[in-house]
Amino acid sequence: MTASSVNRVYETVKDMSVGFEMRPGERINEVLLSEQLGASRTPLREALNRLVAENLLSFERGRGFFCRDLNPQEILDLYELRRVIEEAAVRRIAETGPAERLAGLMQFLKETGPDEGDRDVRELVRLDEHFHEALVDCAGNAEMTRTLRGLNERIRFVRWIDMENRRRETQGEHLALLQALLDGNRDLALQRLGSHIGKRQDQIMEVVRESLARIYLQPGSLNQKSGSGDLATRESK
Repeated sequence: MTASSVNRVYETVKDMSVGFEMRPGERINEVLLSEQLGASRTPLREALNRLVAENLLSFERGRGFFCRDLNPQEILDLYELRRVIEEAAVRRIAETGPAERLAGLMQFLKETGPDEGDRDVRELVRLDEHFHEALVDCAGNAEMTRTLRGLNERIRFVRWIDMENRRRETQGEHLALLQALLDGNRDLALQRLGSHIGKRQDQIMEVVRESLARIYLQPGSLNQKSGSGDLATRESK
């Protein structure tokens, strides 16, 4: 077993978990999954354990590995944590004023354009995550950036759904937020950040309901799966 083989399996299964190619709460059939991936059980088991540590899968002793649940309260908690991290980063950036790094981020926004163009929602979410992670990185706290990156992976599927209704707004809101920071207006930057990423509980519930509908009723739309039963045993936790 090599590190590269473990990483290959890890990245593949992580993408499957993030995209809910296995339905929430279903037990993973390790034999079938290892056959599909062309990998032995050892690197697969190591990859699954890493994903459990990252809260992208769950494990129960004596029962095995399970696809993570899509829980509205958990998603709401993650959105709130995201806001706490980014607000703290904005306050720190306003104090330290890393002008050169902010200018580089502005260049990124100009290159990707205020218009969403013909990009699909996955690409728009990828650009959105890059912007927010780079913004937090400007605060100079590596742990904040690492936490935000892991958090983004856990809410990515929900954000694919949410982005369908916000695709025309996101890029412009990034520009307005960054301009407030470049102008040294911390309060305006915090206000714009809050309106950009803030979610009420009822909004989260609606997006989660739509996400579950996509997973169970519309395979092949966003998650591009066909027959998750090939990889997971129909057994709820």
